[in-house]
Parts: sequence; C-alpha cells; structure tokens
Amino acid sequence: MDACRNNCESQIADFYNGRSIFVTGATGFVGKALVEKLVRSCPGVQNVFCLVRPKNGKDVDSRFRDYTKNSVFNRVRKEDSRALEKLRLVAGDVLLPNLGLSEADFEILRQEVSVVFHTAATIRFNESIGLAVEMNTLGTRRIIDLCKQLPCLKAFVHTSTAYSNADKREVLEKVYDPIVDPDTLINFVKNMPEDILNGIEPVLIGGHPNTYTFTKALAEVIVEREASTLPTAIVRPSIVTAAVKEPQVGWIDNTSGITGIVMEVSRGTIRSVLCDKNMTVDIIPVDIVVNTLLVAAANLFWHRPEKIQVYNCTTGTLNPLQWEELRRYIVKAGREVPSRYVQWYPGCTFRINFLMHRLTQIFLHFLPAYFLDLIMKFQGLKPMMVKICQKTMKSAKAGEFFSTHQWNFGATLMENLDLNLNKTDRELFPVNVKTIGWEEYIKIYVTGIRKFILKDELSSLTMAQKKLKKLYWGQRIVQCLAIFMFVAFILK
Repeated sequence: MDACRNNCESQIADFYNGRSIFVTGATGFVGKALVEKLVRSCPGVQNVFCLVRPKNGKDVDSRFRDYTKNSVFNRVRKEDSRALEKLRLVAGDVLLPNLGLSEADFEILRQEVSVVFHTAATIRFNESIGLAVEMNTLGTRRIIDLCKQLPCLKAFVHTSTAYSNADKREVLEKVYDPIVDPDTLINFVKNMPEDILNGIEPVLIGGHPNTYTFTKALAEVIVEREASTLPTAIVRPSIVTAAVKEPQVGWIDNTSGITGIVMEVSRGTIRSVLCDKNMTVDIIPVDIVVNTLLVAAANLFWHRPEKIQVYNCTTGTLNPLQWEELRRYIVKAGREVPSRYVQWYPGCTFRINFLMHRLTQIFLHFLPAYFLDLIMKFQGLKPMMVKICQKTMKSAKAGEFFSTHQWNFGATLMENLDLNLNKTDRELFPVNVKTIGWEEYIKIYVTGIRKFILKDELSSLTMAQKKLKKLYWGQRIVQCLAIFMFVAFILK
C-alpha cells in the first residue's frame, strides 16, 4: 500500500496541501506560470498571496482584477474556476521598507504563509545601477527579512539567473564570492549622484555584461549570508522561453530577449544575427522553471539540507543545442507554420564576422525598412518599420554577449531533482531537460509566438502559406535582379 502511495500519488501536490504561499513577481512571466501551476496542479493549496504594486497609473486593485482575468488562467477557469478564489492580493513593493505591507497584511502573512517564492526583479539589461541594486539586491534582503518573521516557514526559494556568474566560464551549483561586498556597494550607490554612478558603471560591474547579472550575483551573496538559518534554495534559470506544455502548449507573454529574435527570424525581418553558431545556446522552457521551483521547495522540507541548495536550471550541459541548430529550426518552423504577419521569406545567417553582420543589417534590415516606411507615408499611413527595426536591433545587440560566449553549468543537483521524483510527479512536475526534443520544441515556440504574441490563430495558416509562397518568388526575383545588376556592373 505504501509502495502504491509512493508511486501513484503526487508527493509534490501533497506537500502543498493546506499550505499558504507568498509569491513576489506574480505578475511577471515566470510568476504568472508559477501561480497558475500552483492553483491548478496543487488543488489542496490553501491560499496564494500575490505581492502587487501600482504600475503605469493603475492602482493595485485594478492590476489584480486584470491579473485574475489574464489568459494564462484560461485552463484553470475551464477545469475548476473556483481555484482562482485562492488568489489573494497583497499590496506592496520590494522597493519599499518592510515591502510596504500594511499591518493587517503582514499579520496575515505571518500567521499563514509557510512557503515563499521570490521571483520579482528588474530584468532590463540597461537598467541603471541604482535601480537594479534597489530592486534585485536590496529587494531580496527585504524578502529575507520577512521570511525571518514567518514562524511556519518551511521553504524559501529565491529565483536568480544562470548568468549571475557571467564573468566565469564554468559555473557550479554554489554561491561564488563577490567581486565587491554587497553592503559596500549598496552604501556607495545610495550616497553617490546618479550621473556619476552611470559614468563609472562599467568599472563597478567588472566582467559582467550588464547591471542585471551583476546585481543578481550580489543578491545571491545576500541570500547565502542572511538566509543560511532558513530552509533556502536558489534556482538559476538560463534564458527562459515558451512553455513546452503548461499552462498551454507554446505559451509566452512577452517579446523580451531571445523571443523577439525568434519572432523576427520566423517572420523574415531579421536576416543576420551576430553569434558564434558553433557555441551552445542555453534556453529553458518556462514550465520546467516553474516545476523546478515547486520541487525545490518540497525538497527543502523533505531533506532539510544543512546548507543552501543551488540549482542551475539549464539545458546546455544535459541537453545541448547549438546556435546553428536553433537557426535552422526557427527558419524551418517559420516556413512550416508562417504567420499572416510574415514580412519576407524566412532565411537568416548566424555569423561571428561583425563587418559582414553590419553590412547585412544595412542592406537587408534598414534599407528595406526605410523603403517600406516611404511607401506607407505615400499611402497616408504612419511610418513604423524603421522604429520596429531599430527596436529589434537594440534587443539583438543586448544579447550579443550571450550569443558570443559559452558557459559550462554544473547540473548535479538539478539531475537529482528528477531522480528523487516518483512516477506520478515525473509526469505532473517534469524537470528532466533531457526529454526536450529541440526541433519539435522550437516549432512549439514559433507557433506559440504566432498564437500568443501575434494573436494569429491557426485558422489563418492557409492564407499565410499563400502569402509565403508569393514572398518566396519575390525573393527569387530580387536575387536574380541583384545578380544581373552585379554582372552588368562587372562587365561594364
């Protein structure tokens, strides 16, 4: 009977039975997927408290109402709409002392919460050093201070990034000594004018490519120093991408980072990407990240490790994917499931030669964009292609550090997470990245972008395929004209 229980019932879901959970960053990409998974796959969970702050002129009540109506919860609404009643609004902000919590909200959290997931962060690569420190580093300290006041705490899981040690090439599952003491830097940032800080930012962050990875590294040090007496785990995802299966196949809700590149390559608008095509690109589906967070928390309760557990939630070591393979799969998917918003026949080169990359950008990105804007202007429409092109190029440039460098991430603890799961939990909370078939997944990713970002249902596929065929022959005509003009110029 016990053997049947171990093999047939979900031990992960059982861990969350009767527990109340506190989630920061609940309105973010990972946060949405985490909250959705909790209320859908852990039916015994008592409450999920979501920290929400005012933003873009909206108060917390309005944001929370919009949040509960988000399409990420469509599956929950269909299967058990009452599960959404477990979502609880907590007004606050990690930028404020004591998270800006009211006395009443703090008391509720203190009495009820036993698991804390900290996913809030500013993920903008070009964020000012001052705000990045406040949000990513000091924000983490404020969460730890709260955790220390929760008498029922069984697990605190901090979401970091695999690139918190971007200045190293081999990254093990441990917290590394900082290049600068966090408190020294915090005091320095607080007392230094912003213009001076921005001027010396490259010196402060050292070998890090941006303030995001730098301040996340400092946050890890604070976690190790100040949360060592708590049941604590750090989960380090690499580049988080669309869902394999949950909450919906291919689900994605933003075009940040590599998603914008994948979208534009599949639409034919990006023809060149600067990267070393023989290097490994480390992407991780969002649902695997969420499952890792949930399983890591349960493991803290079951095994009660003596030290903080660090999980490199990555694929590059266990299931590597080369940049050239990624390019090939994106182009193939873009041709097989084109969107009606396809702009040119998909085809792209990943190259390391900067001069060739720049020339390609000028002739195949910017000049066509200027030409299309000119046509739109004559038609009385608002020109937008140059702006779109500039935005896409800016996003691609921000990722060039990651496309021209490679890391070897240790993944022993990550592998052990899967080994310790029973058969049921391997199906309900899969964390084994070796099961990802990259060609199939990239097609899911491109189709997800088509559906969730471009809002283009598969019903338009036939029309899109006809458009793609015209673009194919249009490309051939342009290529023939270009060859003819080149030969004529040589002969002349």
